Amino acid sequence: MIRFFVAFLLAVTFGLRAATAQQSGAEGVWVQIEAHSDFPVAEQRAQFFSGSLADVQGFALGGGWYGIMLGPYTRADAEQVLRVYRAERQIPSDSFLTFSRSLGRQFWPPEGGAVAVTTPAPTAPAVQTPVVISDETPAQARRSERQLSAAERRGLQTALKAEGFYNSTIDGAFGPGTRRSMADWQSVNGYEPTGILTTSQRIVLMDQYNAPLLSVGMARRSDEKAGISVDLPLGEVAFSRYDPPFAHYDAQSDLGARVLLISQQGERADLFGLYDVMQTLEIVPLDGPRQRRKDSFTIEGRGNGIVSYTEATLRDGQIKGFSLIWPEGDEGRRARVLQAIKTSFARTDGALDPAEGADAAQSVDLVSGLEIRKPRLSRSGFYVDRSGAVLTVAEAVQNCTRITLDNTYRADLVSQDEGLGVAILRPIQPLAPMAVAELHPSEPKLQSPVTLAGYSYEGVLGAPTLTFGTLSDVAGLRGEVELSRLALAPQEGDAGGPVFDTGGSVVGMLLPDPANGQQLPRDVSFAADAQALRNVLEASGLTVESASDATDITPDELNRRANGMTVLVSCWD
Repeated sequence: MIRFFVAFLLAVTFGLRAATAQQSGAEGVWVQIEAHSDFPVAEQRAQFFSGSLADVQGFALGGGWYGIMLGPYTRADAEQVLRVYRAERQIPSDSFLTFSRSLGRQFWPPEGGAVAVTTPAPTAPAVQTPVVISDETPAQARRSERQLSAAERRGLQTALKAEGFYNSTIDGAFGPGTRRSMADWQSVNGYEPTGILTTSQRIVLMDQYNAPLLSVGMARRSDEKAGISVDLPLGEVAFSRYDPPFAHYDAQSDLGARVLLISQQGERADLFGLYDVMQTLEIVPLDGPRQRRKDSFTIEGRGNGIVSYTEATLRDGQIKGFSLIWPEGDEGRRARVLQAIKTSFARTDGALDPAEGADAAQSVDLVSGLEIRKPRLSRSGFYVDRSGAVLTVAEAVQNCTRITLDNTYRADLVSQDEGLGVAILRPIQPLAPMAVAELHPSEPKLQSPVTLAGYSYEGVLGAPTLTFGTLSDVAGLRGEVELSRLALAPQEGDAGGPVFDTGGSVVGMLLPDPANGQQLPRDVSFAADAQALRNVLEASGLTVESASDATDITPDELNRRANGMTVLVSCWD
């Protein structure tokens, strides 16, 4: 009854919204549930779905195919219809979203007329599913079934398995398990559950199975320069350019799918280098399994609205492979497209010439035409013990999926002091810093010179920048004893950096600008003083080194300490 009531609400709510979307004249979003190359079958299936669902319409798709759609909706409503109806198994599991511009002549409802939806009132005791009359008797279906090849029989089992009805071996033998799955499929699709598929039912099943590939225009592509022949979704991507080692096939629609073909001469070191580089790219989200073997690797990434899969193999001095980048929420089609690419991938003669794409635009933010993944924000920090613990500002670690040190080493948040605005990080793998902070043991002198070390430009430069100033006060503007006021002009990325005196001791850590809307003079900054930092570190069980020699050090020695101690802290989504 609950499932039935949900279907009723969807029929009413989205039926009204579909009418509104249609009247507005804007391009609508549709849920494509089936496609068929046989027009009478397409009409029959449209009639079947119209018996239980609202907003059923049918359109020619081109190439002799006919699609059955629900809609039109707004994008958000279409996504909800797709999610709910798939969960309720009222539409095939591989249904997907499409757009009005992909649709041709309308064939359903007949002559543009309305078709009554038989969704009953929520108090009705049961749902009466319409039954499609079979075109063959069971005996006739068995006779036509005997004409199938072994490959066709395995194909039917594969399609049943993909639709979630069959979970046994793909062997082409129609035993009791296969017959039960056929009967289950027949029941869900409105046929009499005989366990023997008729000729037209087999067409419907295989059309359902192949619809994801048909919808994206899966076709053979032979890229002679890359030395690769493969099936690609050429209805969604088209060749754009060469940027070795990649041949770019960029998105051609709002779906946003992309494909890279990987091709280069190389050895094992080149393969391993490519494995590392791929994981720095925006198209490879941080989360997901990845595996490197002796002569191959695979990388999967999920997040930021996309799912990407990359594989590459070294053979005969050539590295070849591909990346498929697909939007999240379209897993059924993505899985089918990925499997088709894997199955069809073939090496041909040659590999991509490094000189191809020599006139491509250059940027420090690009690798072979692909954007390098960037953190949400980066700030500075510094090592406070010999195993690599880092002190930084709390804003650098807020709501991070991943925290890294120097873009390389992952770190965990140990603790933070919200009042002071500082945080302590511990690298997942122990590190051996070149230098560790020595905290100043006493209050520094007013108007004494200080030097700030920090990643002023959030990592654009490969080393910390030194900014010079003076100590204006040993308290905050309201007399806060845990703060020091500095006369220097830092950048945002400097927050969290160590502040040195002339002897190389750390007298404080730069804090970010106050988040109270005030704009202070350009050369006014604040630091958490050494004693406050010492209290936070000792409360977390860390041993703090104290400076013992007050002798001034040379600028070269100060620069050496700053470079060895200061670290880039990055927060990643």
